[in-house]
Amino acid sequence: MCELLGMSANVPTDICFSFSGLLERGGNTGPHRDGWGITFYEGKGCRTFKDPLPSCESEIAKLVRAYPIKSCSVISHIRQGNRGRTCLENTHPFTRELWGKEITYAHNGQLSNYQDLKPEFYRPVGNTDSELAFCWLLDKVREKYPNKPNSMLTVFRYIAKLAHTLREKGVFNMLLTDGVYVLAYCTNNLHWITRRAPFGKATLIDADLIVDFQKETTPNDIVTVIATRPLTNDEQWHQMAPGESVIFKLGEIQ
Repeated sequence: MCELLGMSANVPTDICFSFSGLLERGGNTGPHRDGWGITFYEGKGCRTFKDPLPSCESEIAKLVRAYPIKSCSVISHIRQGNRGRTCLENTHPFTRELWGKEITYAHNGQLSNYQDLKPEFYRPVGNTDSELAFCWLLDKVREKYPNKPNSMLTVFRYIAKLAHTLREKGVFNMLLTDGVYVLAYCTNNLHWITRRAPFGKATLIDADLIVDFQKETTPNDIVTVIATRPLTNDEQWHQMAPGESVIFKLGEIQ
């Protein structure tokens, strides 16, 4: 299985601490050696870094870990491939345009009997069940909303309902964002934590790294981190239930 990492914050925040723990799971403390990727949103645009190499060995991953890119919305993924070969086009996250917005998605799990997922407008570039499911989701959104609705929150709630259909086909843990809202959908394994004042210290499980968030934040900061498995061993993470979805905006549940 792959692993997911996401962030929703009310101020531009770097994800270096959490990403440092995740990339160790990509071939060092975990078996996810089939590539990794991360997407940061900045205004209306986003920047993505991907590499089909294991994240623990990737020079690009080391660059991202050391370079504090600040963003309010981030999605990252480390891959343990089960559908499709190990290559750049099969590396998450995947991004598509919808109503002039960049939509980014990453999936953890494996689907079966998905031959009836036949998107027409959005087409996969690679050959994973994950990317096919993403294209199907966006096709269904365009079908229901031929024109952009007034509220993107409505769209995200509809995507969460569509995710139930994909969950019936196997394991479907998902993160999806438009740079404003971040949707987390759980089939069997997804956790989140919201950090706000008073901030404390946290210790990574997978790396010898401790951070004192009080020294790195202001009293008004709100930062939510979503991960397949908790990344720290001295904080209280919320475990999502099967079939549960949570939508965040600026770090807060909507």
